[in-house]
Amino acid sequence: MEIVAYGVLADEQPLLRDAFDREFGAAHELRCLGLFLNRDTAPTAAGHEVVLSSVNDTLDAEVLRALAKGGTRMIAQRATGYNNIDLAVAEELGLTVARVSFYSPYSVAEFAWALALAVDRRIVRAAHRTREFDFRLDGLMGRDLHGRTAGVVGTGKIGAAFARIAHGFGMRLLGWDVAENPDCLALGMQYVERERLFAEADLVSLHVPLLPGTHHLVDARALALMKDDALLVNSSRGGLVDTDALLETLRAGRLSGVGLDVYEEEAGVFFLDKSLEVMTDERLARLMTFNNVLVTSHQAYFTRDAVGQIAETTVGNVVDYFAGRTSDNTLVPRRETGIGR
Repeated sequence: MEIVAYGVLADEQPLLRDAFDREFGAAHELRCLGLFLNRDTAPTAAGHEVVLSSVNDTLDAEVLRALAKGGTRMIAQRATGYNNIDLAVAEELGLTVARVSFYSPYSVAEFAWALALAVDRRIVRAAHRTREFDFRLDGLMGRDLHGRTAGVVGTGKIGAAFARIAHGFGMRLLGWDVAENPDCLALGMQYVERERLFAEADLVSLHVPLLPGTHHLVDARALALMKDDALLVNSSRGGLVDTDALLETLRAGRLSGVGLDVYEEEAGVFFLDKSLEVMTDERLARLMTFNNVLVTSHQAYFTRDAVGQIAETTVGNVVDYFAGRTSDNTLVPRRETGIGR
């Protein structure tokens, strides 16, 4: 059987193939495609029972119906997030869906800190200057984070890893989540209402999933509560931040620095080379004009350790599908439809 993977990055491919070959050997073949799965590319999945999807694929009702019609019975998402998949339609069609519920939390937490330090200490601007042999320090002054307050929004595995690093910097810790994490409490974290966190934190870092209740969690009201010189970092999901409200805040000269590894309209832009095209997304283009804003292309997870774990877990999800098993990674369990492999 040939299994097809969509949205496979060049650095990801050898890790995915290695995990696949270790498990299946010559029993199955893996076809890796760089193109993303959407309404235009769905026909290429015809005849493939198992599809390995990426977080930037569009798996809405139309695409899922096209996949099912072409013989697909299992979708293995190579990511933790799955808001790009219409699970209700997948269940209706009898499609099995699984995701990667866990991989190295340090990859994202450490990158969030890289963004925070980069915008705080003006690293990108400094690097651009020195490449042109401009060694002035004007406009590059940052500030110590030691003794200041870190607000951690979402204190699961990634948020807890971020908090441990903040604790190492000697920062006061405020947290907000639906449940308190004992590991964070042991660090001295104080759980507070969301409004208080935004108002008191010198650095706010987002580590919650994108759900209906967290969409635009950082809206105009939340931004108004933040200190004028606060730092905001989002390495979770773009939809957590209201981009229009953020642009208004930045235009007003507020916030010392913003680090964004995600953007709410990133689909069709991130992971692609748009350097020879006109950027038609005016909001993203405007964000890029602020010298205190750093935007990266959803790369926080992108370490050899994390991508290797994602590949191994994805292959494990396929093994579970063939064996008729479910796991904590299963979003929609297998349902026999009378159509075999």
